[in-house]
Amino acid sequence: MSCLGNIFWLIFGGFIAGIGYIIGGFLLMLTIIGIPFGIQSIKLGVSNFAPFGKEVVESGDAWSGLNLIFNIIWIVFFGWEIALIHLTSAALLFITIIGIPFAKQHFKLIPLALLPFGRELR
Repeated sequence: MSCLGNIFWLIFGGFIAGIGYIIGGFLLMLTIIGIPFGIQSIKLGVSNFAPFGKEVVESGDAWSGLNLIFNIIWIVFFGWEIALIHLTSAALLFITIIGIPFAKQHFKLIPLALLPFGRELR
């Protein structure tokens, strides 16, 4: 069932969102300071291609000093906007019965969009 959900997800906006993350990641990687943030953006883009059947997993060093600093910088500059887009999309999709499974995937992606360092979608 998750394969079918991922196919519909890609058709109805997941592919465009994933490409947007990846393009943004490559743009961030044009500067040396932006490389770790670009890598996280590309990671978000790849995970956005197939979110059905996966869950957000926190690594053992998710709350290490460097990850914490990077997550704070990420939230201030990028994360809150991405999380707000996922939240808005989820709210709009929850209005329809057909959109509820897709809204759940947007809710799943919010923690990853807010704190990507030390987390991944598996």
